[in-house]
Amino acid sequence: MLQILNALIPVFLVIALGWTIKRMDFLGEEIWAPLDKLTYYVFFPALLCRTLAVADLGPYDIGPMASALAAGLASMVVLLMVLKQILPLTGPQFSSVFQGAARWNGFVALAAIASFYGHEGVALAAVGFAVLVPAVNVLSVLILTRYAGDTPAGLGTVGRLLVKNPLILACAAGIALNVSGIGLPGPLDPTLDILGKAALTIGLIAIGAGLKPAHAFDTKWIVLLTSGLRLIAMPLMMMGWCYVFGVTGLPRLVVLVCGAVPGATSSYILARQLGGDATLMASLITGGTILAAITMPLMLWLLG
Repeated sequence: MLQILNALIPVFLVIALGWTIKRMDFLGEEIWAPLDKLTYYVFFPALLCRTLAVADLGPYDIGPMASALAAGLASMVVLLMVLKQILPLTGPQFSSVFQGAARWNGFVALAAIASFYGHEGVALAAVGFAVLVPAVNVLSVLILTRYAGDTPAGLGTVGRLLVKNPLILACAAGIALNVSGIGLPGPLDPTLDILGKAALTIGLIAIGAGLKPAHAFDTKWIVLLTSGLRLIAMPLMMMGWCYVFGVTGLPRLVVLVCGAVPGATSSYILARQLGGDATLMASLITGGTILAAITMPLMLWLLG
């Protein structure tokens, strides 16, 4: 347990630093929106592309691991669609709950995996990115365009949103570079490495800056429900599918981290772009991130 805490505390200290910087107004309010945009469109795509392009997965049978990740996400989607019929949520509220429970925070995941398992763990994290990032982005766009607005968006609109999504494009490019054997020749590798490192640092600080505890308290029942789904139900589902597909050792531990992290901050950007409940989304991100400081060590200790 102490080892887990030692690895996770730095991640949450950087998030706390972002919250402190924002509350002190050290950089001014106007910097955060451009910084979020820069991270979403440049730094994080560079991180995804490089991680996937240079990952050496030769020693591992990644099929069962990918299957467990996909099945865990699919199980959560089914559960959420059932809850949609039961809970008193508006369409925009449900779209935020969906994103809060289904999406994962790649910044926190990669920082934790690197701290726990080093370069070998980061290589396996590429499987998580390859499976989860495209899938959750496609699903989130579909749910938002179906439930957030007054009328569902057409297939053409959905398709245009997906083909322009920088995270999906970065994953596709990284996978293509890896599978083709091209990799990242010459100066491309160190260039994307520099940009990717900026993504982790700035991304964690931006998470802290975006926390809004007062908003989270106002909608506490939805925050607690969504956080329970994301932080407790998801890792349990992931571990259950690991047993089904026979995933053991380091791949299973990486799957657990991917399942135990809080929701993605990029959910707020997507909710704002597609007419979702962005205020609720900010509350869900805040509550989930704060609670993850407690649940992540517990889940990794109990299930790891």
